[in-house]
Amino acid sequence: MAVPPALPVVIVGGLHADARRAAVARLLADVPGSVALHHDLATAAAGTVVRTIRDASGVLDAGEAPLVNDCACCALREDLVPELERLRDAGATRLAVVELWDSVEPKAMAEVVTAGGLTVTGVITAVDPALVLPCLGNGDDLADAGLAAAATDQRTIADIFARQLEYAPVLAVADSPEADDEDRELLAQLHPTARRAPLGEGAPEDRAGDGLTMPAPRRGPLSPLAEAALAGFDVEAAAAAQHPACALLPAEADAHGVSTLVWRRRRPFHPERLYAALEDLTCAAARSRGRFWLADKTDTLFHWDAAGGALCVEGAGPWLASLPDAAWEMVPPVRRAAAALDWHPEHGDRGQHLVFTSPGLDREGLERLLESCLLTDAEYAAGPDAWQRLPHTFDTLLEV
Repeated sequence: MAVPPALPVVIVGGLHADARRAAVARLLADVPGSVALHHDLATAAAGTVVRTIRDASGVLDAGEAPLVNDCACCALREDLVPELERLRDAGATRLAVVELWDSVEPKAMAEVVTAGGLTVTGVITAVDPALVLPCLGNGDDLADAGLAAAATDQRTIADIFARQLEYAPVLAVADSPEADDEDRELLAQLHPTARRAPLGEGAPEDRAGDGLTMPAPRRGPLSPLAEAALAGFDVEAAAAAQHPACALLPAEADAHGVSTLVWRRRRPFHPERLYAALEDLTCAAARSRGRFWLADKTDTLFHWDAAGGALCVEGAGPWLASLPDAAWEMVPPVRRAAAALDWHPEHGDRGQHLVFTSPGLDREGLERLLESCLLTDAEYAAGPDAWQRLPHTFDTLLEV
């Protein structure tokens, strides 16, 4: 049996719909033979998901996919891979652009496409810099904004925006006249390792009948965005980069009124004092994330994830220092490497690594508050057995 030719797939997502559509239009104009697939989940309340396939000239095909388990995202998963396989087997498509609906997370779709035997060559989140801070500060539920992907969807706008932004190695950045230096600096500090591709290239050209404004077809070399779409993507490495044990967190920065504080310590938190400070710590920055160590739960690595005035704290498995040597072989190499780079002779990989990014960040006040939550010298000297007798204040939050 002949092996079907490879079909490069690029995933383009983001809550900023205008920027996302502009990014897709740019790719369709830049890469001859490219098509875009889009599943509109806004119609899910009526029981279906509308699928469209288009190229640079307009819509080629449209159809409906039924809901699966009352979940629009489930319907997308069930329908996406067969459609991509059909395009691959037809052999006429050079690049498949999967344009995600507003609140769909690129991580889930990249893993679905890869598990289906197809090749993801790029993941791009489209961003309007002027909307970054409003989105990070928006704690509204997706359901209230009409953006929920299922009846049980409890995510917030800030949650989904942060994950969309931080997962993608490439950001398609709109040339927004409303954005200022602070907006652009905030974006840069939130995801400093991202490759940024501008969306301001190419004169727009109207396509009659499809309601879209498309960039004029490019002549000559590919744009930075198209190059990024075809550069290659490692799904496993991307997932590892999001895991709190080895996440690639932002570095210290301070420019244009925006600061990033990186706070690292080798002493555990007192659970009661940290719990009492959670609200102030959560509201101290537009975005904060990382990992932390509680004295009364010394074997568990905890994940800190805050945006929009809301905090998610959850256990993320054991610290490697708490595992027997035989169990290390079951740990992914990237996790072992991250621990080895930060190993302490007494505590191993246990420690605090929290990062706070925001305009107008009160760095000194935030550091004082964090320091006050650590064990005192006397509490620390009492040792791990005594730490276990501290109030288990986080049990309610963790539903232990």
